Amino acid sequence: MSLIPSFFGNGRRSNVFDPFSLDIWDPFEGFPFSSAGETTAVANARIDWKETPEAHLFKVDVPELKKEEVKVEVEDGSILQISGKRNKEKEEKNDKWHRIERSYGKFIRRFRLPENAKLEEVKAAMENGVLTVTVPKEEVKKPEVKSIDISG
Repeated sequence: MSLIPSFFGNGRRSNVFDPFSLDIWDPFEGFPFSSAGETTAVANARIDWKETPEAHLFKVDVPELKKEEVKVEVEDGSILQISGKRNKEKEEKNDKWHRIERSYGKFIRRFRLPENAKLEEVKAAMENGVLTVTVPKEEVKKPEVKSIDISG
């Protein structure tokens, strides 16, 4: 068990070199006394970020969550925050579990948006367990070129 985050072998991508990613790393994840049970789903909220000429698109896998259980926010003028919580399934007294692999708990993902993001026009939609957040981009204005006559 290492206190240093693994960049290659822990099954999840590390965004340590991505200046736009603000993922939370829990140095006590996996320790018996850690709060990792509450944040287990952090690693399982998988997100794809694609940039098109018109917008930045974020697609988040949130199976079995309702839109009321997911929150999309823009804070500090440039941070997109996607968070939510998957509750643990109720255990009945007579139930006998053979395997529990699905994660539960809170998740939070944060991304620093580029300067060209139109923060007042951010939209979010959920369909079939996939949350899509669309952040439109400002048009890049081409520099105005003025031709100067040469005298002489």
